[in-house]
Amino acid sequence: MNTTYMLDTNTVSYIVKRQSEHARRKLEECSQNDDVCISAITEAEIRYGLAKRKLSGEVQAAIELFLSKIDVLPWDSAAAKEYGTARASLERAGKPMANMDLLLAAHAAAAGAVLVTNDNAFGRYEHFNLTATANWADDMQR
Repeated sequence: MNTTYMLDTNTVSYIVKRQSEHARRKLEECSQNDDVCISAITEAEIRYGLAKRKLSGEVQAAIELFLSKIDVLPWDSAAAKEYGTARASLERAGKPMANMDLLLAAHAAAAGAVLVTNDNAFGRYEHFNLTATANWADDMQR
C-alpha cells in the first residue's frame, strides 16, 4: 500500500531553492513508490510569495516546474470538518496555531497523508487525526 506524503510550504521551498539536499533526495525516493502531493493551501502560499517578492527568473521557473509536476489536492469539506474539530480542540487546550498551519495540518489529516514539515508549530498533533509527520529537511536549521 502506498503512503501519501503532503509537503508543507517550507519543505517545498527547501526543495525548489536547493536548500535541503536531504529533502530533495527523500522526494526523489518517495516519488518512485508513494504518492507525494501538496495542498491547495500550500500552492496559495507559494503563489503569494511569488506575487510578494521579486525572485530570480531561475527560481520562478523552478517553482512553476515543481507545481506543474506535483499533485495539488483541493481543500474540501472533509478538510473543513477536520479544521473545525482541531481548531476547537486547540483553543480549549490554550494552544492556538497559526491559521495557515492549522488549515494545512487539517488537510493532511483529512487526506490521510503524512505531513512533511520542518515547522515546530506542528508539535500540536494530538489535536489532529494525522497519520504521521516527517521532517525531510533535517539538515536545515530551525
